Amino acid sequence: MPQPVLSLKNVTVYQENNAVLTDINLEVNHGEFLYIIGKTGSGKSSLMKTLYGDLKLREGDGEFVDYNLAKLRERDIPYLRRKIGIVFQDFKLLPDRSVYENLSFVLKATGWNEKREMDSKINEVLDKVGMKSAANKMPHQISGGEQQRIAVARALLNDPEVILADEPTGNLDPQTSVEVMQLLREINQNGKTIIMATHDYALIMKFPAKTLKCDSGTLFEVVQRTV
Repeated sequence: MPQPVLSLKNVTVYQENNAVLTDINLEVNHGEFLYIIGKTGSGKSSLMKTLYGDLKLREGDGEFVDYNLAKLRERDIPYLRRKIGIVFQDFKLLPDRSVYENLSFVLKATGWNEKREMDSKINEVLDKVGMKSAANKMPHQISGGEQQRIAVARALLNDPEVILADEPTGNLDPQTSVEVMQLLREINQNGKTIIMATHDYALIMKFPAKTLKCDSGTLFEVVQRTV
């Protein structure tokens, strides 16, 4: 049996000294697409932050992309993050740099230094998200949906094992949300594991997948009603 890409056993997620989710037991296998839903403040983002090393795992056992989250040291976090891609609700593009410069900034920060290899990688990820023509544009010159496509391209730069998408459609109109979801599902169909926090139930109905809900401090699977 292949190892799961994520395994949480008896995990409690803390935000400062408050336990926001308790007794989480979860396994995610390579190539899965998983939604995490729940109201604002229910613990979705805290769980995501625990996975990418922004919040310490203080209780329980967690293995994620071969890292022990409970024993994660400050110096391990950049290496953990090279194995995952993160897509945020608010894009987090640097406003004073072009699309190309935003992507090359990430590559340099993660140890790339060969210009030809960097150019080739940037072209490859922009092509994957249908944004090759935007390489020299500034973020303010492209729409919100296009900025989120660039954010997805950025998440793909280091060929991650997993993409964590935290409310990736939260700032987008319904039509653009569908386009970004189609892109994420396509990336998933090409073998990438995707864990997506969202409260957009319309999207979940349109693109069904395994769904876990954060509610009253617990995380449980919900079965979607099919029409």
